[in-house]
Amino acid sequence: MGSTLFRTKNVEQSLKDTEEPEHALKKSLSALDLTVFGVGVIIGTGIFVLTGTAARNTAGPAVALSFVVAGVVCGLAALCYAEFASTVPVAGSAYTFSYASLGEFPAWIIGWDLVLELALGTAVVAVGWSGYIHSLLDNAGWHLPEYLSGRDGAHGFGFDILAAVLVLALTAILVVGMKLSARVTSVVVAIKVAVVLVVIIAGAFFIHSGNYSPFIPPKEAVPAGGNLKAPLIQLMIGWAPSNFGVMGIFTAASVVFFAFIGFDVVATAAEETRNPQRDVPRGIIGSLIICTALYVAVAVVVTGMQKYSRLSVDAPLADAFKATGHPWFAGLISFGAAVGLTTVCMILLLGQSRVFFAMSRDGLLPRFFSHTHPRFRTPYRPTILLGVVIAIVAGFTSLSELAELVNIGTLFAFIVVAISVIILRNTRPDLERSFRTPWVPVLPVLSVLASLWLMLNLPAETWLRFAVWMVIGFAVYFLYGRTHSRLAQAEQAPADAP
Repeated sequence: MGSTLFRTKNVEQSLKDTEEPEHALKKSLSALDLTVFGVGVIIGTGIFVLTGTAARNTAGPAVALSFVVAGVVCGLAALCYAEFASTVPVAGSAYTFSYASLGEFPAWIIGWDLVLELALGTAVVAVGWSGYIHSLLDNAGWHLPEYLSGRDGAHGFGFDILAAVLVLALTAILVVGMKLSARVTSVVVAIKVAVVLVVIIAGAFFIHSGNYSPFIPPKEAVPAGGNLKAPLIQLMIGWAPSNFGVMGIFTAASVVFFAFIGFDVVATAAEETRNPQRDVPRGIIGSLIICTALYVAVAVVVTGMQKYSRLSVDAPLADAFKATGHPWFAGLISFGAAVGLTTVCMILLLGQSRVFFAMSRDGLLPRFFSHTHPRFRTPYRPTILLGVVIAIVAGFTSLSELAELVNIGTLFAFIVVAISVIILRNTRPDLERSFRTPWVPVLPVLSVLASLWLMLNLPAETWLRFAVWMVIGFAVYFLYGRTHSRLAQAEQAPADAP
């Protein structure tokens, strides 16, 4: 069994599968489209919320450096993703990369992980978007019934109709075509980046230099914790991350890292890119650089406008403007957040449908889902299925406590991709690589260590939920995927021949 679990799908076969008429995706995206996708999925509530949380509780004004640290961690992973996406420009991202290097079972694990990460991320973002829209409607004097807002506490029942409608509308856009999705994303990204720039420029006029002192607040002792909400590393070795001080910058990085989640979704669109060898690396790295610069600028502005110890946790930017006597900007920020979450939701849904499509095309999931639309050349069957399921989940479920599963899933994918780069460099040095990750194996090893460090700073209960999902995935693979995969059927065919 061991040899079947680690059978690899060679790169040539992966590329050949993309040429089958019934399973081929339309190539319509450019480097600009991919960069817009990356910026669209990265800039969400993180830029409006996490800055205040990390500054007030962990890093002080030095939270700007925490964004730099988190950006470096993502940058290490981005360089690994860029090599793989340019070498194997096939839908599926980390799933496809690991199938070509680590083997079928590891590929299944990472694919199953991505399905959870992206589905849950889409639902969480849709619920967050609904909250901002409800807030804007309330300000305008329009109120939806409680049972249609997911907030009917009196009867214990509610359906978040706005979250569900958003997911279904975005599903329809994705079915119609990637180019339409790119155009919608371009418009929305332009709006929300403009809002962020206005906030940065306007906020710069209200900065008081005294708010930056001390830039790195003195270290504070962290109470010992022994429950499942404590970071896993604390339960393992009794070491607790510090608040403030130099180490507080790195502890805060594990918090603000969540604001960067999603740039890897760019790699899932490699198969639909006109020149993936050139454009995918540009899209991945370009979007990450742009967003890191915006995040650092926002952190500098907000901690300069208001003392870090007075920043609110829920809406630090909006409340900072209120504190300076400019409440009008609070409404602008809420509008920018609502607009921003629209593209985040769509691109996460796009990424998940492509991973599901790739796994289906390989036979690990039913092949029924690997057929593309005869006119739009999009994977419409998994897109519709996942869109309906996620709309129901977003409508009925409060997902705030499960949101960290998105983070552990992303970091796990980072680790797998970094390891895969090292393996494929050794097993297939002959492959054409239009982009090469520098300093292999040192840089991929650093990426693994950095991602693992942030994972260990996540709560132990997040690890337990992740383990449960993986156990379910193991069962699905051994009951269905292992015998139905195309590689398994190809191996079985010679044995059945007379």
